Amino acid sequence: MNTSRRNFLRTGGAGALGLGFSPLLGHAGQFFDRMGHAAGLPQGLLDHAFSSGLSRASPESQGIASKGISDFLTAANASGICWHSFMLLRHGNVVAEGWWRPFEPSFKHSLYSLSKSFTSTAIGCLVKEGKLQIEAPVLSFFPEETPAAPQEYLKQMKIKHLLTMNTGHEADTLPKMRAAPGKTWTQTFLEQPVKFEPGSHFLYNTGATYMLGAIVYKITGETLEKYLTPRLFQPLDIRGYDWETSPQGLNTAGFGLRVKTEDIARFGQLYLQKGRWQGRELLSESWVKDATSYQTKSQEGNADWSQGYGYQFWRCKPGCYRGDGAFGQYCIVMPDQDAVLAVTEQSGNMQKSLDIIWEYLLPAIRTGALPENPASLDTLKKELKELAIPVKKVSADSYLSSKYHGKKFNLDKNDLNATQTQFKFSADSCEWTTKTGEKGSTTIRFGWAEWVLNKDSSMYPFPEGDLLQAPSKLAGTATWIDGNTLQLDARFVEAIHGDKITCLFEGAKLTISFLNSFSEIAKDGSEKRKDLFGTLQPEIG
Repeated sequence: MNTSRRNFLRTGGAGALGLGFSPLLGHAGQFFDRMGHAAGLPQGLLDHAFSSGLSRASPESQGIASKGISDFLTAANASGICWHSFMLLRHGNVVAEGWWRPFEPSFKHSLYSLSKSFTSTAIGCLVKEGKLQIEAPVLSFFPEETPAAPQEYLKQMKIKHLLTMNTGHEADTLPKMRAAPGKTWTQTFLEQPVKFEPGSHFLYNTGATYMLGAIVYKITGETLEKYLTPRLFQPLDIRGYDWETSPQGLNTAGFGLRVKTEDIARFGQLYLQKGRWQGRELLSESWVKDATSYQTKSQEGNADWSQGYGYQFWRCKPGCYRGDGAFGQYCIVMPDQDAVLAVTEQSGNMQKSLDIIWEYLLPAIRTGALPENPASLDTLKKELKELAIPVKKVSADSYLSSKYHGKKFNLDKNDLNATQTQFKFSADSCEWTTKTGEKGSTTIRFGWAEWVLNKDSSMYPFPEGDLLQAPSKLAGTATWIDGNTLQLDARFVEAIHGDKITCLFEGAKLTISFLNSFSEIAKDGSEKRKDLFGTLQPEIG
C-alpha cells in the first residue's frame, strides 16, 4: 500500500460506533447442511440464520471441498493475524461462515475504506437514474465554494477522476480537510494544489471519495446513508447500519460505515449478479462492469494493490476484484468462480491475508458439485464452532488476588484524568473499576482466559485519541502473566481494535501501562498514553 493510504489509517478516524447492546451469543461458528438445517447450533444463531435471507448449503453441494476451508482456517489461525469473521458464498449460497470470539454475527463492524465501494454504488445509482454523468466537471457542483482563481487542473477535474483516484493531487487531501477550522471539507478540498493533470497520476485520496458523497448531496439533497437506504440497504435487507458524518453533517464517504459481515457478503453478491437482486435491477450491468474493471494503473510492484483500480474497487491478482478497507476489511468478488468472500480482521499485513485466501480457498473451489464428505464436514463444523481470538492462558490466580482484592489505589496526577482504581477478583472474572474526572466511576469485567462481554465501551476510561470516538460493545479477558503482573485485554467488537493493559503490583505501588492494538501491530512506539502510577490507599481504622 502506498504512503498516503498508510497515513489515512491514522487520520481517517475509527468510524462511527453505535450505542446498541446485544447479549453474547453461544459460539461464533456456523454451518448448515445441504437442506439448510442448522447443525448443532444454539438458538441465538438459529434465529440469526433463518432470518437472514441468504440460503445455506454444504460446501460440497456447491463444488467446494470442506477440507479446503479447513485448511484456510488452519492457515488463518497460524498466521498471527487477528481474524474477526468470514463468510463464503458460492452460487448465491452461504457455504461456510465463522466469527472468532468475541465477535458475533449480530455485531456491526467498522469498514474503513470498504465504505468507498458503497459510495461508488451511490454514484452508480445516480447514473442509472439519469441524474449524473461521470464526465461532469467537479467544480460545476460547487459554485459557492470554488476558489476565486481556480487552477487549470482543478477546472479539468471530473467526477470520473474522483472515482478512479486520479484527481492530480500529490497527497491525500483528507488530513487538510479535517484540520481546517471554519471551512467546509469541500471548500478545503477545492483549495488544495492540483499538481498533476487529472487522469495522469494515481493517488489513494480519501478526500476525493468525500467529494463524491458531497456531489450526491448536491444532486439529491440527501446524505449517502439516506439516499442509499431505498436503493441499496433496504433491497439487500441491510439493517442497523450507521455511517460517520463530517462537521457539515454529510457522511464521510471514504470511511466510517459499519455493517455486519453478512451485509458485506450481500453487497458482494449484488455485484456478482451484475447489479440485480431478487429480480430487480439496482445497478446497471454496464456500471458494474466499469466500476470493477481496470480503469487506471494503481501502484508499482506485484502485490494485490498493483493490479489496477476501478471506481473505488481494486483489482486482484487472481483476476477477481474487491472492496477493501484498512487492516483487512474485504468484500472479494470472484466472477470466474461465481463466489463471494466477506472478511473482517485486524491485520498488519493485508497482503498476507490475501495470500492465505488465494492459496487455500481458491483451489478448493471446483467446477460442479462434489461428493459429500461427512468426515471433512464434521471437522469443519467443529473448527467453525471453536474459532476465537487467542487469549493468554497463564494463570487465573496469584497470591496477590486475595491481597489486593477490593483495595483501592490512588493515582498520581496524569493526562488521562484518572484519580483512583480498584480490582476485584473472583473465580470467573476480574472486575476493574476506575474513577476519572469525565466518566466518573466505571467498572469493566474481564474473564479469566475467556472473553466476557460488557455493556458498551462508553464505560472504557482510557481510549486513545480517534481510536474510539463513540461506544462499541466491549469484551475483555484477563490473566496473571507472572506473580506480580496482571494483563487485561479489551476488544472493541463493533470496531476493529483493542487495548492491552498491563498492571504491575509492587507492594503498595501500582503501575498501569497501555498498548493499543494498532501500535502493537506496527511496533513503532506510536502509543501515546503514558503510564499511570498509583499508591495503595491506607485502610481507615
